[in-house]
Amino acid sequence: MRTAYSVETVRAAERALMARLPEGALMQRAAAGLAAACADVLRGRGRVYGARIVLLVGSGDNGGDALYAGARLARRGAGVCAVLTAPGRAHAGGLAALLAAGGRVTDGPADAVGNGPADAVADAWGGHVDLVVDAITGIGGRGGLRPGAAALVRAFAATGAPLVAVDLPSGVEADTGEVLGDAVRADATVTFGTYKPGLLVDPAAELAGALRLVDIGLGPELPAVPALEALQYADVAALLPVPGGGSDKYRRGVVGVVAGSARYPGAAVLAVSGALRGGAGAVRYVGPGADAVIARHPETLVHTGPPSKAGRVQAWVVGPGLGDGAQAAGAVDDVLAAEVPVLVDADGLRLLDAAAVRARTAPTVLTPHAGEAAALLGVAREEVEAGRLAAVRELAARHRATVLLKGSTTLVADSTGDAPVRVNPTGTAWLATAGSGDVLSGLIGSLLAAGLAPRDAASVGAHLHGLAARLAADGAPVAAQDVAEAIPAAWRDVRA
Repeated sequence: MRTAYSVETVRAAERALMARLPEGALMQRAAAGLAAACADVLRGRGRVYGARIVLLVGSGDNGGDALYAGARLARRGAGVCAVLTAPGRAHAGGLAALLAAGGRVTDGPADAVGNGPADAVADAWGGHVDLVVDAITGIGGRGGLRPGAAALVRAFAATGAPLVAVDLPSGVEADTGEVLGDAVRADATVTFGTYKPGLLVDPAAELAGALRLVDIGLGPELPAVPALEALQYADVAALLPVPGGGSDKYRRGVVGVVAGSARYPGAAVLAVSGALRGGAGAVRYVGPGADAVIARHPETLVHTGPPSKAGRVQAWVVGPGLGDGAQAAGAVDDVLAAEVPVLVDADGLRLLDAAAVRARTAPTVLTPHAGEAAALLGVAREEVEAGRLAAVRELAARHRATVLLKGSTTLVADSTGDAPVRVNPTGTAWLATAGSGDVLSGLIGSLLAAGLAPRDAASVGAHLHGLAARLAADGAPVAAQDVAEAIPAAWRDVRA
């Protein structure tokens, strides 16, 4: 399990640990890990000895981390130049260590742009740079970079050298993943003690590059419950439903799917495709797409409706391609009245009665994308995309439901707020294709019917769905049905 903690929690843990360590020991641990990570990057481009490294150093403790790391690299034969974005306020001990190791220091612009960035590049090895280290702001930074620092970052980025961020890219919000102005785009980020939420949640996560966690001994000081968590293969494998020797199709669970319309019959086929591969023993389909469903999946049990008359199920999926007429609205109401877990997606999200969702005693899972989430919250789509973590938490609390917010970072939150928000680590940009969400809905619904708790079903479904998309795409465009057909391979990959 990969976990992330808030800035306040990290700060408290650091204080507790520093109280038991010699002064400066924690910073030296961070610096050692940062220097090792930078050396790995440099070895990939040649060698450490003779490499030219630029440190962009602000006034915070991560500036001290970078300066001490620079001193270690300088002692290994690298040329290191620190460009100070806050002259006079850089970490004094780190500066002394760098200078003693043969490093150089030059002042960079703080607030004024002018010719400062160009001068700083010229001063730092004449612009011939092998590695840039971003230590301008730390996890306590707020808002985007100041103009001078932003210009400095752009100038050094133009050298083409790889950029490593210290703890997190400067200019991003550590607790939320928001980017409220200019920010660093890193090739890699070296973070200390634990991940921070902004490293796992877009749009900030997109700027972090490859992540490397350095253990500085913070673990025992951190609380048991993090702010965020991301399931890894072993976690998913432990949750996957596995039939026993005495299982039959009904004991494994039956999932009902209410999807499709005359206009969107394919949504029914795709939702059933996902459901058939999600671990339940049988799939019941209700809706006008029965002929299309049976033609593609003859094992499906079909019924003309209403859903409440279709037969016993252990979970319902409602909404994909359903349309917006009276019949569709009636189907959503009928499903929400059932005393089994219900997943609502797509058109169902527009048709649901929020009060009816809140009144349900059985679990409800909502799976909106950013536009649908914005409509449910009554805000602009851009607000959801900029603050995905706040949006998914608000949706879950407002509807008393488990919410899976789709997107480049898929998030899962439950209604209580006591459990960590889950971040899905799998997927590919090729997954942004029509119908892929219908497959996901069916898959999660099947996992619900097989007995997984709503938060687990949504998290496992998103993980398998993203992994299946990677396997199906393999670097090329992929269609939704390809994703569905790759789910068994993803399942086997996780279990193996």
